[in-house]
Amino acid sequence: MTSTRFIITVIGIDKIGIVASITKVMADFNVNIVDISQTIMEDLFTMIMLAGVDSENFDLASFQKAMVEEGEELGVEVRVQHEDAFRFMHRI
Repeated sequence: MTSTRFIITVIGIDKIGIVASITKVMADFNVNIVDISQTIMEDLFTMIMLAGVDSENFDLASFQKAMVEEGEELGVEVRVQHEDAFRFMHRI
């Protein structure tokens, strides 16, 4: 069994249910939260998570699609990036 990790970011106007809705999609795909940080600045909601899944057959594209669709329903922007891609893009 292999472990795959992702960086998930959620940004938008704060409203009730964002965390519940996003984590429900994660649970549906058996994605575990490894670490989480959330901040509300006035009415702006921001959340970043390090998440992981233990599966060789994990369908990243389907997970990304479901997360983006949930974000659209909530009126927030959701991005899911493989940890390696995130680290490569943000290296100094």
